[in-house]
Amino acid sequence: MTLSTSHRPPLVEEVTAKLRELIHSGEWPLQQRIPAEPELMAALGVSRGTLREAVKALAHSGMLEVRRGDGTYVRATSEISGAARRMYRDHSQVHILEVRVGLDTQAARLAARHATDDDVAAMRALLATRRDAWLAGDFSAWAQADWDFHVFVAQASGNPLLHELYISFGAVFHADLLRQQGRAGFNGLPHEGHDELADAIAAHDEAAAVDSVQRNLNSCAEWIQQ
Repeated sequence: MTLSTSHRPPLVEEVTAKLRELIHSGEWPLQQRIPAEPELMAALGVSRGTLREAVKALAHSGMLEVRRGDGTYVRATSEISGAARRMYRDHSQVHILEVRVGLDTQAARLAARHATDDDVAAMRALLATRRDAWLAGDFSAWAQADWDFHVFVAQASGNPLLHELYISFGAVFHADLLRQQGRAGFNGLPHEGHDELADAIAAHDEAAAVDSVQRNLNSCAEWIQQ
């Protein structure tokens, strides 16, 4: 039996799904501007109105940001990340850090259980990049490598939902790291939650991994409250 066209999802939903996949797959990277309307209309074979409705839906979810006169930018890789990104603007650094405690400790515990030798090697490579950037005074690269390390730990947990939730902290965490870096006495290369965590994960020591994370985040909390 041939399905009638009434069984197909509306065209706007189809286009929205295609744009969502371009973002989720990384073909349209975070913080980058997406192609202009004429290019997308030609590539997708749709009208301007249909394309704008699809973009509007993803902008409402927080995945895209439309800047009048400038273009449309990728702001999150999923609806979960987009919603979380909007929510974080309404909460304090302390509240955000308290939520991170739960995610970080669970990510560390599961990574110590599931991470492979290749995962550990990738973590150590990110820590080396982080160290070199800090020593070179490239604080933007330092903050990015620091965050990439934490995201990789979440990925190595083997729990894709935890990984996705963790990614949603990205913009907030990166901005906070750069803000803290400018304060006198800040240590940009703490071993807790980083080198020690990688060692614990390599040894598949869940308790040591959690302990390292907790000591690092307790130190962060003390620094924030100073």
